[in-house]
Amino acid sequence: MKILIIENEVYLAQSIATKLGELGHVCEMCTSTKDAIRSNNYDVVLLSTNINGQDFNPVIETFKNSIVILMVSYISNDTVSKPLSAGAKDYILKPFMIEELVRKIDHYQDYERLKKRNEAYEKYLAHSFSSVKHDKDLNNIELPIFVSSNFQKYADAFAFEYAQKENLPIHFISLNDSKALHEVESIPQNSIVYIIDYQTLKKADKKQFCEIIAGKKAIIASSDKIEDVEYPVLEIKSESNVFDKGEILPIEDYVKFIVLNYQDKYPDTELSKKLGISRKSLWEKRKKYDIIKKK
Repeated sequence: MKILIIENEVYLAQSIATKLGELGHVCEMCTSTKDAIRSNNYDVVLLSTNINGQDFNPVIETFKNSIVILMVSYISNDTVSKPLSAGAKDYILKPFMIEELVRKIDHYQDYERLKKRNEAYEKYLAHSFSSVKHDKDLNNIELPIFVSSNFQKYADAFAFEYAQKENLPIHFISLNDSKALHEVESIPQNSIVYIIDYQTLKKADKKQFCEIIAGKKAIIASSDKIEDVEYPVLEIKSESNVFDKGEILPIEDYVKFIVLNYQDKYPDTELSKKLGISRKSLWEKRKKYDIIKKK
């Protein structure tokens, strides 16, 4: 990592830089906040609040995308509370062990990494579920609940949308996993557990499963019709009958569905290639199915 040390006690700054350098980090030092804000290309900024007469807000604002850790000799409103409110991540009290500083740096690096990964996942899910709609009222859901849908994506969208509405973490479990039942038992009460592949359970195991999920915030999905359970059952049908037949689709029905739902996402050259037909054949399919391509 590239680390900037803002400290007017040169000996202390050199000592920190040497120890961090031994751990493989690249360190630079400066003695004033004015010198510090000339560049913002740092992963971590160690900011001493002992520098008299300095305004720390410009530094924190300049390095808002970096991990700013305050190095303080005493805790007060000016040395800790205000800088933390301005955007600094944490503070460490002088004198400190370098291992404790590294632990804080690693912790916030992991946090930032997880935050970015979570943002990417949320964007992907929003994109993936953008074409999936259901008319279920999320305000009147009683958990545990079973969801029956011949199109897995509809059950997925329902579960993740509900977890987002409740602002609760969601755990994903497939009953195809041999350790699934044990994992369901260990899920904390303040989390939603989304369980799929209920249809794969043997009849003898379904009773035990229903006992395990008692009192849990569980959403259980099945591609088969759900019967003989004491919990609420929700049926979600896809907008297209293509996925509600519960059987292998005829080629013509499949081609019609793909053309209807993907002709606005791909150019004709690519769409016909994915279907394994010519552009002329694609045009003939549109004419046959009376499909009009939007311009």
